[in-house]
Amino acid sequence: MTSEPKELRRGWTTGACATAATKAALVRLWGGAFDEEVSITLPRGETPDFTLAETAFCTEWAEAAIIKDAGDDPDVTHGAMIRSRVTLGGHGIRFKAGAGVGTVTKPGLPIGVGEPAINPVPRQMMQDIVAEMAAKYGADPQVEIEISIDNGLEIAKKTWNPRLGIVGGLSVLGTTGVVRPFSCSAWIASIHRGIDVARATGLTHVAGCTGATSEKVVQGLYDLPLEAMLDMGDFAGGLLKYLRKHPVERVTIGGGIGKMVKLAQGAVDLHSGRSQVDFSRLAELCDDASICNMNTALQAYEKIGKPLANNVAHEALLQIRKQLRDTPIQVDVVIIDRVGLVIGRAQE
Repeated sequence: MTSEPKELRRGWTTGACATAATKAALVRLWGGAFDEEVSITLPRGETPDFTLAETAFCTEWAEAAIIKDAGDDPDVTHGAMIRSRVTLGGHGIRFKAGAGVGTVTKPGLPIGVGEPAINPVPRQMMQDIVAEMAAKYGADPQVEIEISIDNGLEIAKKTWNPRLGIVGGLSVLGTTGVVRPFSCSAWIASIHRGIDVARATGLTHVAGCTGATSEKVVQGLYDLPLEAMLDMGDFAGGLLKYLRKHPVERVTIGGGIGKMVKLAQGAVDLHSGRSQVDFSRLAELCDDASICNMNTALQAYEKIGKPLANNVAHEALLQIRKQLRDTPIQVDVVIIDRVGLVIGRAQE
């Protein structure tokens, strides 16, 4: 008897944790004591509870910390300590990047240059909490909110932040407050922000690659800056459809033979669970019927060699052009083997 697949557990975004910590600090400042748990209302109506991990208090400020639980998602910030220190006074509600939270240094992001990397929805959530708590306690809603993340500078090296021009740490993210396990939409959103930054900083040539090896080779091949490298992964469609509406002068698509065969055959999601190599079509492309009985595209390449890779690159180029339609973007394709050698290329 086959058991039902386990439902993956959802978690909470950095922005939701920061908002809950901010509420806890406000309750201490205006209500006189920390609660062990705080509840907040997320943009879609969920009301999760958050347990306070650490607290601190002084006359004019209070700080609360929450350990982020990203559920079953492989989020690099899972388990990170998210802190909010709220200081009374000043004018309006101001945000400050504490230790481990980055600062925006390049245009193209939803937050202006020089601002703490706290995205619009988390900012609005925290502003709403300030207004709600001020109304509840009859307090003056003039505060500074400083968000910090323990070890955030190191964790940020595993994210897109360095290539997006966010320096000093992580971003405080989240549009719904909920982390949904293995979210394709989050990855695609990161690709879109990468394109936005590239365009805003005047880059004319970007590259989307399927993995670390192909990215390193393509970057060196064209001497591209880090900001031009878009971590496409399996999401060729997410990259190309966005470029169709937000074009640059040139795009290079790079990857290994397996994923590039799938792209050449019209797949725009290259994940092994969502697209497969059609070996009959590959055999026709190579004019070799024996390929029909092979198990992997790599096996076919090992038999045919570079002529196969070049044919695949050419077919991938045609499929990319179909996705871009008549958008005036110059396209080229690079296929790389596992040790980093270029085995196939095509360009317009």
